[in-house]
Amino acid sequence: MWSLSPLPVVGAPMAGVGTPELTAAVSAAGGLGIVPGGYLTAARCAADLARVRELTDRPFGANLFLPTPVDEARGAARLRSYAEALAPIAAAAGVDLPEPRWDGTDDFDAKLGVLLDQPPALVSFMFGVPPADAVRRLHAVGSRIMVTVTDAAEARAAVAAGADVLCLQGADAGGHRGTHRVEAEPNSAGWRELLASVLAVAPVPVVVAGGVMGSRDVAEALASGAAAVQCGTAFLLTDECAMPAAYRAGFTAPELTELVVTRAFSGRPARAIRNEFVARLDPLAVPVYPMVNQLTRPVRAAGAAAGNRELVSLWAGTGWRQARTGPAADVVAALVRHPD
Repeated sequence: MWSLSPLPVVGAPMAGVGTPELTAAVSAAGGLGIVPGGYLTAARCAADLARVRELTDRPFGANLFLPTPVDEARGAARLRSYAEALAPIAAAAGVDLPEPRWDGTDDFDAKLGVLLDQPPALVSFMFGVPPADAVRRLHAVGSRIMVTVTDAAEARAAVAAGADVLCLQGADAGGHRGTHRVEAEPNSAGWRELLASVLAVAPVPVVVAGGVMGSRDVAEALASGAAAVQCGTAFLLTDECAMPAAYRAGFTAPELTELVVTRAFSGRPARAIRNEFVARLDPLAVPVYPMVNQLTRPVRAAGAAAGNRELVSLWAGTGWRQARTGPAADVVAALVRHPD
């Protein structure tokens, strides 16, 4: 049973384009918005949490990326080869490639401290299972814990670690796949194929994600045993989403028709619309996360600044053509409207 919000709709934490305004709008409309903490500094995370609380008194969540163990000795040679392939694109964009940082922590401990000081109703985790101490401390301040999983084995591990809720991400989801191991190839199964096996091992509510774009999808998910749905792509064109012009241009371009799962932008598999960056670099991409993400950041930033859709990550789920413009509240209402 879903008890965290009046409506069984969760706004996916979309790092880079999610805003406090979007989080607050989803919660104010009766869903559960989630602050995307990935790639933010602890100070920015604290500011975003405070801003959401200024905008709504409804419950909301926050998301953290778990630290990724990195084998520098193994990854350095791979990263150098990828940097060589990326160098001509960076030069053409007028940017230099940075030296990578090999800690892979994404400022996790500091951001966890922020969430313990300003506890949201839910803390969701991406890219693995949270450490036992984090689970214990978050539970102690009243936050419930959701872990993103992509199959029954990951679901079993998340429940064993103390997850109160699971987010089952199917292959139709846009952006990063939530696989727990960086080098693991993600499965191609949607939540419809995976839900029964996850429910069999998970005595906790399961939220499904991936390709949920309308009320028929929501009704099917709930009828199949899901407690709620999580949507990201459905909110990308809303008024409250901070989608850069270059991203919007690629997302809405009728001539861009192919979706791929690629490691080209970050080193982790992620679903995106195929553009020139993907076409040139996907065959050479290496599973070295988050260092590939650091390496490509200046190129992506230059592309965004220039309005060049060919150099930015065009994250999109399989239903991206159904995304609608307007207030996020309208999208929430449409998702729970009784299907015809």
